[in-house]
Amino acid sequence: MLRTPTGGAGHGTATADGRPMSIGTVLLQLRDEFPEVTISKIRFLETEGLVEPQRTPSGYRKFLPRDVERLAQVLRMQRDHYLPLKVIREHLDALARGEQTALPTPGAEADPGDGSPTGGPGRATAARIGRAELLAAAEVTESDLDAWEAYGLVAPSAEGGYDAETVTIARLVADLGRFGLEPRHLRPMRAAADREAGLIEQVVAPLRRHRNPQTRAHAEATAKELAELSVRLHSALVRTALQIRLT
Repeated sequence: MLRTPTGGAGHGTATADGRPMSIGTVLLQLRDEFPEVTISKIRFLETEGLVEPQRTPSGYRKFLPRDVERLAQVLRMQRDHYLPLKVIREHLDALARGEQTALPTPGAEADPGDGSPTGGPGRATAARIGRAELLAAAEVTESDLDAWEAYGLVAPSAEGGYDAETVTIARLVADLGRFGLEPRHLRPMRAAADREAGLIEQVVAPLRRHRNPQTRAHAEATAKELAELSVRLHSALVRTALQIRLT
């Protein structure tokens, strides 16, 4: 559910009367459901024709509530169905025209990339998708994905295909690429993640070896909590380092 924040003048605060909102307020609303969304992502979706905010005489974007809901629909279809933006735009435009249209099936018009027939058991699911669906979800080329795999940024699972977390990684790598960051630049992040995962593994390893199922379940919960704390610490350290360098 989208949040309707309250705030003072100058922040483009969303209000119940439907007044236009600034891009910063839109970001606040969307982040409740989509914590990884950024202002650059919203601007990118605008350039791709997914949303058309109003413009003030001085050029500032002003979003109406219907724009925010459309952005949320786009982000949900990317997250839950791994659909490319072109397909999402066509689907939403059809709905806006009043046409009754079903949500497209990922991979319905393309080989899933795992050797299975189109629309068959290898069709994309929320748990695992094929190479073609990953390319569509991240909106990148085969050569891009090859480079990411070569630098260890993404990798198929042991069972074949890519899981939902890998899709998230691919989208983030693609977003960073729009700022000129290449896979070789991101390799230290991969190395740091591996080190953090190793540290967490050391903490929970004794619990995971326990015979008691409840203890092993506690190990999984502990690992998830440690991972969340590690991510929060990393984010805070990066922000602090940037603040020092930019002041």
